[in-house]
Amino acid sequence: MFSILIVEDDITFSLMLTTWLSKKGFTVKSVSSVADAKRKIEEETFDLVLSDLRLPDSDGIDLLKWMKNNHLSLPLIMMTGYAEIQTAVQAMKSGASDYIAKPLNPEELLNKIRESLLMEREEPRTEIESASSDLYIEGQSQAARHLYEHVRLVAPTDMSVLVTGASGTGKEYIARRIHAQSARSKAPFVAVDCGAIPKELAASEFFGHVKGSFTGAIENKTGAFVAAQGGTIFLDEIGNLTYEVQVQLLRALQERRVKPIGSNQEIPINVRLISATNENLRQAIEKGDFREDLYHRINEFTIRIPDLKERKEDLLLFANHFLDLANAELRKDIIGFDSDTVQLFQSYSWPGNLRQMKNVIKYATLLATGRYITRKELPEELTEAVVSMDLDNIQLKNEEHERELIRKALRACDNNKTRAARLLGIDRKTLYNKLKIYQLDN
Repeated sequence: MFSILIVEDDITFSLMLTTWLSKKGFTVKSVSSVADAKRKIEEETFDLVLSDLRLPDSDGIDLLKWMKNNHLSLPLIMMTGYAEIQTAVQAMKSGASDYIAKPLNPEELLNKIRESLLMEREEPRTEIESASSDLYIEGQSQAARHLYEHVRLVAPTDMSVLVTGASGTGKEYIARRIHAQSARSKAPFVAVDCGAIPKELAASEFFGHVKGSFTGAIENKTGAFVAAQGGTIFLDEIGNLTYEVQVQLLRALQERRVKPIGSNQEIPINVRLISATNENLRQAIEKGDFREDLYHRINEFTIRIPDLKERKEDLLLFANHFLDLANAELRKDIIGFDSDTVQLFQSYSWPGNLRQMKNVIKYATLLATGRYITRKELPEELTEAVVSMDLDNIQLKNEEHERELIRKALRACDNNKTRAARLLGIDRKTLYNKLKIYQLDN
């Protein structure tokens, strides 16, 4: 039975929370101040702390720092009635495993408690696994809650999962998350990039080969299916496999056996399959590029990862997370983003999703000379796309609209008038005339 410490000065709310969590099977203790929480943590053993942000003698972030200074790896979920992005980010920076906004959604809180306890029980991640989690911020949007609820439901099963989503949305991270929450979590997780395998080597990558079985086979090779024995095999961009390789893969999945190239011995396999694609496999089936029987074999359950533009409520959480990563890697100390940059981020479509945002923020962090990232540090792909979008969506019904578009174009092009004119779709002379008319040439 897991033990939870509640740190909350609202006695009525604390009692209600204690009663509800007790009914859910947890052992619950409660205190009303940071000082009492520190004493309680020193005296007793807890599996998780659920703390309010604002407390009479201090705040939850001070409690987090104290825990960190005392090398306590106890997961802490922060509750805040303020529901501010920056406050939540500060809590995460200080070591909170998660946060939740008041008024609490009971089922959402229960899910976060379960996930925090699960993550705490996991073994330390390898360097490769840690790298894949760079995209991880669970978020608070409806789309994010829906996504992680599906992960929570399917993870304990042995169903084959097809993860769909655009490039850069974090499909491998979701696959690793499913593996980590499954009964196979202590066994290997083996990822194979199907798009990077030459078709003549695909069978060797999947099933292995024996020394001398073909030109270049200078030693025995263990295939991915055998390497993942007892665990999970992740086939990324499975839609890139040739039709011939699809036949071999289907046979292995049906028979639960693989035969290394050049061997007469079949090896029984016990693996869970998670696949991912950014293609529409149904369309590929109609075109004859993907086998329908393989599609049904890999797709017992589908998880779709939403695009970043569908998760507007989470956008600044991701931006701040990537800023933390960039600061650490580049040894910088940028505080955040100015209001103009935040507005641009929120209006941009992010076609490259999380991977693009991570690269944009790293680029801007490197260039930034002040305490905040501004438009000046952002790559042209971002600033010019936003101006183009404005040109498409705003009708120039009066002079004020036109004046504002010219201002935006100049800002996006760092006051380079030739580029600004090209962006606006007018010649340079016309732009100069308009600058005079609108008194923007000073």
